[in-house]
Amino acid sequence: MRNNKSFTCAICHNTFCFDEVIPAPLVRKPISRLIKNEHPDWSDASHICRADLSRYRSKYIHSLLESERGELSQLDKEILIALQNHELISSNIENEFAQNWTPGEKLADIIANWGGSWSFLIVFALFMIVWVTINSLAVFWQPVDPYPYILLNLLLSCLAAIQVPIIIMSQNRQEANH
Repeated sequence: MRNNKSFTCAICHNTFCFDEVIPAPLVRKPISRLIKNEHPDWSDASHICRADLSRYRSKYIHSLLESERGELSQLDKEILIALQNHELISSNIENEFAQNWTPGEKLADIIANWGGSWSFLIVFALFMIVWVTINSLAVFWQPVDPYPYILLNLLLSCLAAIQVPIIIMSQNRQEANH
């Protein structure tokens, strides 16, 4: 059952629905003390909106980092900005590694991604159906690969022999980046 009651944020004094506020008892104690220093009326009956809570979390982390080091490094500042903007801190790390890939590693990833996709499976199934159909119609002409489809077996073996090392190369590169 959803609570349709509205609540007022003790910080910004705006009204929010139940899903958009956090009750004071759920706010971590150090952050709650920081809020209480700036807003003496903060109590266990208070609520805080998510934006204000995020701001106070950033302030708390900022104070922790400053007390530990005396001043913030550029990385510390970037982390605080990411927290305030609700961004992932490591969101662009894959782009940094992508710049250092060799052409062979890039090709291995492309082939591994396509070889493990539904489009590959569908195209491959259609190819098999067409191959078997064409080479089974011995009544109309002499097929290239009559039953038991030895040439098809050779093609499938070659595909597996090439595809497996490429997938392993791609996985090895991905594992090395983690």
